[in-house]
Amino acid sequence: MEYKDYYKVLGVSKTASQDEIKKKYRKLAVKYHPDKNKGDKAKEEKFKEITEAYEVLKDPEKRKQYDELGENWKYYQQQGANGGYRGGSPFGGQGGRTEFDGDFSDLFGGGGGFSDFFESFFGGGGSAGRTRTGGSAATRGGDIQASVSISLEDAYEGGTRLINLNGTRLRMKLKPGIGDGQTLKIKGKGQPSIHGGPAGDLFLTVEIDKHPRFERKGNDLYVTQPVDMYIATLGGKIGIKTLKGSTVNVTIPKGSDSGKTLRLKGLGMPNYDRPGQSGNLFVQLKVVTPKKLTAEEEELLKKLQKMRSGSFSYA
Repeated sequence: MEYKDYYKVLGVSKTASQDEIKKKYRKLAVKYHPDKNKGDKAKEEKFKEITEAYEVLKDPEKRKQYDELGENWKYYQQQGANGGYRGGSPFGGQGGRTEFDGDFSDLFGGGGGFSDFFESFFGGGGSAGRTRTGGSAATRGGDIQASVSISLEDAYEGGTRLINLNGTRLRMKLKPGIGDGQTLKIKGKGQPSIHGGPAGDLFLTVEIDKHPRFERKGNDLYVTQPVDMYIATLGGKIGIKTLKGSTVNVTIPKGSDSGKTLRLKGLGMPNYDRPGQSGNLFVQLKVVTPKKLTAEEEELLKKLQKMRSGSFSYA
């Protein structure tokens, strides 16, 4: 039986960091996931192989034990041929007596779907997927972490959305007011179990796309609203379109400067934790100077300028 080089299986060096190992595993898991390669036995076996490698290398203690045993695996395989290794430390030290009776897989916390290589390598008598009574343990599949982008309107409205994740269509339920970076748990949509146990879970991080008009801060929304100089000067009403899609009439006070902010209560984002409550919509006015004046309009503005001469201060 050939030695399984788990570093080679994942395509990383023996000095690879935990982050490097995790990133490489996730990339390979997406590529070889059974849900994406239905009926392809070769890729299913590859998925099991990379999962086994990751189970060992993702944990610093397990990885250390694997590295130390791995250096002398042939010797310990021979010692374990008759039922397991007994004697001094299998790591070559001179410390106290340590006994392993036929099941080196206990080094890795028991089950997890290890291959025949592991059973032979770690004593030959035990099975990594066995319970104390000798039955097969239905080990749970691993969890998957992924991300999905949604619009600010989706975050506002909530409801059910169909998403396509690595070729698999999933139904995702959104509560109104979900936040950027919030993680949802979708039960049973993670990695399948190697030994027929329950599948793992999918942890889906929601990323909200930047909106062309509205900016979100917590449950409040901010928008810049152009207003012509006549309404800003004389006052009046304008229609402002909300994120919901409806239009509300807003009164602009006389003499409003550019940058003045109006608060529209309850027209912001729904409160995720308190259904029925919402933040506010803050409207910042941007006074727009008229372009392409007619000769008559220009003359009238000059007369107004003369009438107001000396009454305006920049202070």
